[in-house]
Amino acid sequence: MTPRERIMAVLNHESPDRMPCFGANSTVTYEQMERVQAFWPDGHEKAEAMAKQALAAYTVLGFDAVRVPFCQTIEAEALGCRIKSGKDKGIPGIDHPPPYKLDDLPEFPKDFLSRGRIPELLKAVRILKKELGDEVPVVAGIIGPFTIAGALLETTTLLRATFKKPDKMRPFLDVAEKAGTTLAKALIDAGADIISCEDMTASPDLIAPTTYRDYEMEYQAKQFEQISVPKILHICGNVDSIVEYMGKTGAEILSLEPKSDPKLAREKCGPDVILMGGVDTATTLFMKDAETVKKACEEQIAKGIQILAPGCAVAPGTPLENLLAMVEVAKRH
Repeated sequence: MTPRERIMAVLNHESPDRMPCFGANSTVTYEQMERVQAFWPDGHEKAEAMAKQALAAYTVLGFDAVRVPFCQTIEAEALGCRIKSGKDKGIPGIDHPPPYKLDDLPEFPKDFLSRGRIPELLKAVRILKKELGDEVPVVAGIIGPFTIAGALLETTTLLRATFKKPDKMRPFLDVAEKAGTTLAKALIDAGADIISCEDMTASPDLIAPTTYRDYEMEYQAKQFEQISVPKILHICGNVDSIVEYMGKTGAEILSLEPKSDPKLAREKCGPDVILMGGVDTATTLFMKDAETVKKACEEQIAKGIQILAPGCAVAPGTPLENLLAMVEVAKRH
């Protein structure tokens, strides 16, 4: 099978020739940058470098899909947040102060898709699609509503609002959902085959499961209903307490860190949701050796993972051999 056929077989609940392996989040590393001679910060800012770095997931690692972008600040920047550069070694981040206060009413800009780095991101997807055609899927990332709202307000302000003034969050969640959805549609028009939604601030590590159920689930479901290609939902940390609700958002694939229990996810979400995950990116993929990585992959597969993947965004200093070890394991299943 081609990588695309392999992934689509899993999505269609058919048997692939082997387990797919790719990332729901960024998989770029310094070693891959050297191999393809494309470096940061250009990979965050310029379409050609971004596409070259993304292609390395396929040409260097042997992953079954490529993924852009490599940071979580694209929508926030276009909505007016100040961004601090990651320079040549890191990823861009949200700078202070935030553009809004809790009592403000945010507005969605009419020229959203022409702002910030969005034009370069869309161009990168077009380059990737031209290069890969229908053989290798292009995964394009958006940021979830709760995380974008946190960027607009500052995360601590949003978190306080969850238990003091929850209704004050809604205007920000409205704008945040529209931003991610608008970007997703443009990415699909540019050639994206799969949309991966990262919603880091919606983690049970930060908000109560009831807040996710009563607020964020609604906005994620609204967003996914409008996206015409398969969706991946990634929320960081142990999501056991909210995985049932994640399964009701309309995402075809749930990306789980190893802290979460795939068996519980299957029990709570039913047979139709595809489970993706594998290796803890910090404690194992970045810090351990290839044999430890292989063992961790096998453990997660035994628990029911259907697509092998790094559990979260890959640290750029991760050894190349550890990522290659993941593909080796996938080829055994």
